Amino acid sequence: MHRSLLPRLVVVALLALSLTACAALEQLRAFVQAPRFEQAPGQQAEIRILGPSRSQPLGGAGVRLWTRVTNPNAFSLTLGTLRGTLRIEDARAAAVDFPLGLPLRATEQTVIPIDLSVSFSDLPGLADVVRRAANRQPLAYHLEGTIGVNAGQLGQPTFGPMTILRGEFRGVQ
Repeated sequence: MHRSLLPRLVVVALLALSLTACAALEQLRAFVQAPRFEQAPGQQAEIRILGPSRSQPLGGAGVRLWTRVTNPNAFSLTLGTLRGTLRIEDARAAAVDFPLGLPLRATEQTVIPIDLSVSFSDLPGLADVVRRAANRQPLAYHLEGTIGVNAGQLGQPTFGPMTILRGEFRGVQ
């Protein structure tokens, strides 16, 4: 009887040890902070009207969001994904799904462009935005979604949904 308990005790001990290790890893993941995004100082977000094309029969807009990305962590990580929705003046303008692969050293900041294409045929709710853009009025935007990072031994956490970036277009090019 004593011998039959030994394998069971070993299995229970290994299971308890693995659960403890998983809990410790989850606690470490809690220390990973999401990269911060903000409109890059000194570089305005750009919006330009695009004429009709084969892929956009009613035309569209090219959008470039100059973004400063900051790694607030005391360790390096890789910004892996950015998924979400761009809204201009609260109207849904474009879906965003980028595999970025941007390495960020500890506490590093870098400026990157996020380029998007908005088709007018898909966005009847943007008529007022187009009119305001043509009149060179400022247009507020915000990018909502999730951010995925690769933090090495600490895992691959995803942050969000949240407002990732907000800013303003100041005229059409």
